[in-house]
Amino acid sequence: MLAEPFAHELTAVPLAMRTIYLDYNATTPIAPSVQEAMLPFLAEHYGNPSSGHALGRACREAIEDARTRIASLLGAAREEILFTSGGTESNNLALKGIAWKNGLTGRRHLVISAIEHPAVSEVAKFLARNGFSVSTVGCDAQGVVHPDAVEEALRGDTLLASIMHANNEIGTIQPVRAIAAICHRHGVLVHTDAAQSVGKIPTRVAELDVDLLSIAGHKLYAPKGVGALYVRPGLTLEPVLHGAGHEGALRSGTENVASIVGMGRAAALAERSLDEAAQRMADMRDRLLARLRAALGEAISVNGRGAERLPNTLSVNFHGHSGSDLLRRAPELCASTGAACHAGEATRSATQAAIGLSPERARGTVRLSVGWYTDEDDVERAADLLIASCDCSYSESRDVRNR
Repeated sequence: MLAEPFAHELTAVPLAMRTIYLDYNATTPIAPSVQEAMLPFLAEHYGNPSSGHALGRACREAIEDARTRIASLLGAAREEILFTSGGTESNNLALKGIAWKNGLTGRRHLVISAIEHPAVSEVAKFLARNGFSVSTVGCDAQGVVHPDAVEEALRGDTLLASIMHANNEIGTIQPVRAIAAICHRHGVLVHTDAAQSVGKIPTRVAELDVDLLSIAGHKLYAPKGVGALYVRPGLTLEPVLHGAGHEGALRSGTENVASIVGMGRAAALAERSLDEAAQRMADMRDRLLARLRAALGEAISVNGRGAERLPNTLSVNFHGHSGSDLLRRAPELCASTGAACHAGEATRSATQAAIGLSPERARGTVRLSVGWYTDEDDVERAADLLIASCDCSYSESRDVRNR
């Protein structure tokens, strides 16, 4: 039995979740009690947090309470958390803020991994076009970036290394602490994109030994459009947004109070039930894989299977199939393919290419990510749909060959 208040969340499933939703790595629904916490700040508590009157003070106090809750989840101090519009802005502020603040010192080299989310890799490309140099470190076939590979990429002018905590496609967890130890030994700062890991596995800044850490609210059962960035004390950044000096003069703009409150509530829920929720998600993920294995055997393979992975993430290659076609035949199932499609042609994602997945194998990848609201019935129905979709695909192929 899950501890309160998390157990309440499981009995208050939103209406939209009556479909089989296995795309939690893309976004999560807003938890019911998160929505409840937000509602007063969409109605009666509408003041500007910078105002000195009662309505403004109520909003300011709510923001600081949320900041405290998020800091607690990360094992950080309240003043080390600043709010942003989401994970993308947090990553931009981390990389650009460090680069622009320190670029004149002559340290203009950054290191990233080949499996970073575009919210990091595209920022690195931007900096590379504007006077900085970037080295990209590969990973092994399981999707793990090795610390010694990061060390080999470091140079005398390296300023920052940005290595994600957990991969959004295949779920592999990176050895961030070991990488940070190496980087700090060389005087290099470390940022980690923890959008996928916060709320799923322990993500404590002291244990990871990072200087900056990014969070996205909508991966944490909070709304879209809100995020946070942990900044180590004493570290100075150049703001990306300039204005009236909100968030310690690092992120100007009137605060999104309702969403910040929701993110704080979501952080509290996650902290109270982290281990229990992780075990439950892992059980659902493994049950789903067992069903697929029993029916399809060696006709499937799992990406990152030999590495430590997020408890909720299952990236499956359906050999000889198109992932997008499989999902098209199962419209009740909400999941993602592992490849980007354009004009009917499937192309490998950066992560798929980095782990050495062939274009044909990548074409058949489906990412199945479970969450708080996934139950055994969802898993059984999803497995049935995917198995039937595979059978249908074989039938269609035979029909085409016999024409």
